[in-house]
Amino acid sequence: MSDKQVEDFTLPGTGGAFQLSECRAKSLVLYFYPKDNTPGCTKEGAQFGDLHEEFRRLGCEVYGISRDSLKSHQNFKAKMKFPFELLSDEDEALCQQFGVIKMKNMYGRQVRGIERSTFVLDAQRKIRREWRGVKVPGHAQEVLDFVKTL
Repeated sequence: MSDKQVEDFTLPGTGGAFQLSECRAKSLVLYFYPKDNTPGCTKEGAQFGDLHEEFRRLGCEVYGISRDSLKSHQNFKAKMKFPFELLSDEDEALCQQFGVIKMKNMYGRQVRGIERSTFVLDAQRKIRREWRGVKVPGHAQEVLDFVKTL
């Protein structure tokens, strides 16, 4: 999957509509997470938030993506004071492009959901690195360390 070109997409976001081809950042972190206001997703967002200035200094923009509604994202972002935007993929088009929808066990039953995954895109919008089945502790720092190598 590495060095795979990402197709252009547009999604509603907390900062207005986001279109990949209009984004001028040198590199991008797209992190897919299961659900707003859940413990792991809150922690993960907070860690990316804590390192946000360092990502920015490297010319890298960070975007969190889930299937939650724009309204849910706006509330989550405001509550957590995230310094980056959240994108709403309610129809799962982007989730499908990145292959992050998986069957997961929740309390003993199978549910379809987003597998916590992160992708780093370079200036040509090629995937340079991906993490799937992410464990939250230390993950944002690991992503930042990789972005420093670009």
